Amino acid sequence: MNMDVHAVKTSIRGQHWFQALTADFSRIEQGAESVWVADGQISGKTVRVIAVVPDQHNLYPRAQTGEVGLLEGWTLAKAVDEVIQADRNNDHKRAILCIVDVPSQAYGRREELFGIHQALAGAVDSYARARLAGHPVISLLVGKSMSGAFLAHGYQANRIIALKDAGVMVHAMGKESAARVTLRTVDELEKLAASIPPMAYDIESYATLGLLSDLLTVVNPEQPTTEDIACVQDAFLYALNDIQAAGSTGLEHRLHGENRQMSKRVRELLREQW
Repeated sequence: MNMDVHAVKTSIRGQHWFQALTADFSRIEQGAESVWVADGQISGKTVRVIAVVPDQHNLYPRAQTGEVGLLEGWTLAKAVDEVIQADRNNDHKRAILCIVDVPSQAYGRREELFGIHQALAGAVDSYARARLAGHPVISLLVGKSMSGAFLAHGYQANRIIALKDAGVMVHAMGKESAARVTLRTVDELEKLAASIPPMAYDIESYATLGLLSDLLTVVNPEQPTTEDIACVQDAFLYALNDIQAAGSTGLEHRLHGENRQMSKRVRELLREQW
């Protein structure tokens, strides 16, 4: 389907939260206007903050409204790898904060031909290597966290924090696309989602899957207030201390959610049989 990307409402939540949290940081140019990077301190802790933002002049039209495409994937990989290389001989590994407001990966013929799967895999690999090397990776979901875009930017984090707001959604695909794939109407999907949390889009249902470390209530999710910024800074510090206290670079804690009991059981059976 040939959709006009400009028909999609562009969210700038990620921009606003990036600017609010990095007001006194040093901006690090990465060569792509759609990936913002800054170094500084939050609550006295050294951190690199990374966000993917809309760029109406993006060379790839499918990535003009905040999607994660070819340029974004490779640029994210570069920004994270810089941290890994800079701290490789340091006992103290700086934190990485991912601000997530991404509507999807960039769907397009050029993206497929030029290897978007490799670009996004490069971003995933860098985030995973950073986490495994001891860098505390924390994600802050402030808007949509959809599809391959979230997998490439945010999902590999040690801890995921989200704003408790209707504008924050996590899913594999948009409602209309999911309806077409499942041969249902959007209304039918929403009724199913009421009893099947993995099918839901709201962040409260996602929280029951065990992947969130914190769900924050803020005054203004669109334009963060001073109180909102302080709330997120406190949550960041708590998550950072929790990661360091746990002493684990893995993601096994995600299986402790109330709706992950069968996932745990399947893993136990696989271990017994193998």
